[in-house]
Amino acid sequence: MAKAVARPVPFTHVHLDDVFWAPKLKVNRERTLRAQYDQCQETGRIGAFELGWKPGDPNQPHIFWDSDVAKWIEAVAYSLADQPDADLERLVNEVAELVASAQQPDGYLNVHFTVAEPEKRWTNLRDWHELYCAGHLIEAAVAHHAATGNRVLLDALCRYADYIGTVFGTGEGQKRGYCGHEEIELALVKLAGATGEQRYLDLASYFVDERGQGDPHYFDVEAQARGEGVEALLHRHGGHSRYEYNQSHVPVREQSEAVGHAVRAMYLYSAMADLAGALGDDALKAACERLWADLTERKMYVTGGIGPSSRNEGFTSPFDLPNETAYAETCAAIGLVFWAQRLLQLDLDSRYADVMERALYNGTISGVSLDGERFFYVNPLASSGGHHRQSWFGCACCPPNLARMMASLAGYVASTTADGVALHLYAAGTIDADGRQLTVATEYPWDGTVTITVGTAGNWDLALRIPGWCRDWSVSVNGLPTEAEVTKGYAALRRDWMAGDQVTLNLAMPVALVEACPRVGDDLGRVAITRGPVVYCLEAEDNGIDPRLLALPAGAKFVTRWEPGMLGGVVVIDSVALAPRLDGWQGELYRPAGSTAWTQVPLRAIPYYAWDNRDAGAMAVWLPLH
Repeated sequence: MAKAVARPVPFTHVHLDDVFWAPKLKVNRERTLRAQYDQCQETGRIGAFELGWKPGDPNQPHIFWDSDVAKWIEAVAYSLADQPDADLERLVNEVAELVASAQQPDGYLNVHFTVAEPEKRWTNLRDWHELYCAGHLIEAAVAHHAATGNRVLLDALCRYADYIGTVFGTGEGQKRGYCGHEEIELALVKLAGATGEQRYLDLASYFVDERGQGDPHYFDVEAQARGEGVEALLHRHGGHSRYEYNQSHVPVREQSEAVGHAVRAMYLYSAMADLAGALGDDALKAACERLWADLTERKMYVTGGIGPSSRNEGFTSPFDLPNETAYAETCAAIGLVFWAQRLLQLDLDSRYADVMERALYNGTISGVSLDGERFFYVNPLASSGGHHRQSWFGCACCPPNLARMMASLAGYVASTTADGVALHLYAAGTIDADGRQLTVATEYPWDGTVTITVGTAGNWDLALRIPGWCRDWSVSVNGLPTEAEVTKGYAALRRDWMAGDQVTLNLAMPVALVEACPRVGDDLGRVAITRGPVVYCLEAEDNGIDPRLLALPAGAKFVTRWEPGMLGGVVVIDSVALAPRLDGWQGELYRPAGSTAWTQVPLRAIPYYAWDNRDAGAMAVWLPLH
């Protein structure tokens, strides 16, 4: 049975006070959340819930506006659970009450299809975002109630979920449909957990299992009902079939390749993992494992970014991982974090935590500027200098998604098991894991020493993740070297703990060069610079030249240096590179091989997540070896 073996320690029971995440969470709380509130107000997203828009008015509410506001509510709720803020709580309660006030008498809650096109409710699940918006509203309601105790939004979304349960299903008169953009599935699992109501878990299971079933396909049926030809649907999104774009090409239990729109895929796979754990469903777990292998072994960037193509905002063929044209949507990396954490609870295996950590330290937080007010939708691994963050987007899914992930970060740190506590991420702070108190001291990811002080006596296991990037490590208890049994990447310390016991984990953290599988043609003969979980890049700002022109000499030595006043405080990596001599090439485009002269120049690398925070300039992650 695929029942979960671990359960995340709730974000409300973990407090982070570390050198890396705590400052970022402070910026998220004090600047990002307020900037996004202003954007939602100025663009009409929040005001739309007043239902005052009339046909002919400008600024018609969009089909996914509800989700942007919902993610902001969720982000604020997570933040309030960690750091009370009277002003933010007042704002979020006002918005929650406004959202709830837009609910219709039958329970329906969607601004666009209430005021703009009420006659089109539930007529295009494939392309429109009703159930997607419902999912984000549900997640917001669960978080808002958990953080504030206020039930106004939770009660409204329970009514909405109950209404949705009457519309969709296998019963007489019900629609056998599901959303083109997955999200409601994982949200219903959360709602079931928050309320204890089995019917929400059953509805989530229906939406997952119904996907890709039926002949004719449900999306063909609804297209014909709208008077459209069934061939006029998804070719614009690319892919190998019409329905790979939204992962409805075959039933989910038969899927083995990550295809289509990357964010949709991650939300679906997250729900599959949730249901596998909740229901003990071995078939869903097996499908997740097949999909995980395909994604992480053939389709993931070194930064944890996924989805190389802008055409479908998603996957293409295996090993197609271009750098300068990488799409790697911020939301997709966030979705990968969601999925990895869920699989980690099913099977306490560090390979899931390794990917979760990789995405967290690189491909997700690259999506926000250090001041917390500008955002990447797209995260390339090379740039000529023209790619920059923006304050907002017409399709603004990424900024509030990143804000809610940041605010909920504490919930990814640790899990409880039948035997004790497992630590997945290392960050200074305190953890209350079902009454077992732990205090963590570390300067991770800049330093690999982690000290854990046990605050609760008892006989239980403390399982410490040994990251996949670490080749040399040791552990001691109260200063004495200790042997630890390592299972699936976790070193388990089994003992009768006394309050005050101190565990020290030392993770060697040298600079390391990594190479990609040779099938990744864009990276053949190239290396990326890493240190611990952090992927580095080169910017023209530090190197005085377009870093895409630089090569790394074989045997290069590296020096690391903590720079507290640079990019919010980072460890930089210094070395030497080879730069081509460009003089003499005027008037020539090609020459016999070997005629280019090279000059040794200083090299400086910075964390990838921090690029594009200074003067505009070129950037590169992968460097050729010379």
